[in-house]
Amino acid sequence: MSEVLREIGSIARALDGISNLEFKELDLTKGQYLYLVRIQENPGIIPEHLAQLLRVDASTCSRALQKLTKQGFIEKHQLAHNKKNQILYVTAKGQEVADFIQRENRYSEKQALAGLTTDEIATLTGFLQHIRENIDKDWQLVKKGQHREY
Repeated sequence: MSEVLREIGSIARALDGISNLEFKELDLTKGQYLYLVRIQENPGIIPEHLAQLLRVDASTCSRALQKLTKQGFIEKHQLAHNKKNQILYVTAKGQEVADFIQRENRYSEKQALAGLTTDEIATLTGFLQHIRENIDKDWQLVKKGQHREY
């Protein structure tokens, strides 16, 4: 059996653990940094699209957004033509924190990819994108309440 998914999971957990510890001093709880940075990268995103981007359910996304709003990292604006959806923006306080998180992300990526050539990084990125696309099919299926055939 291939160890690819174990290796990907191990890398993801290690980086998430590092981030959660380093960002604790910023008053960010587990995983909130992901929401903040994605909103920074996509100003005006709606919660539904953010949840899809992060591969989380709507209630998980909603709880994280409530905390980030309460902490003053993001703000929500109502759409005039659609009161149901809100658009999300990073506040000045959130921008400062998001910039710090982006610096940490660049450092972690540099550390993770040390020793690889530009071509190897491009190949690896292509492989990982292909894997993500394969998994997205199952994620969409299960998200809709269906089951995969083993």
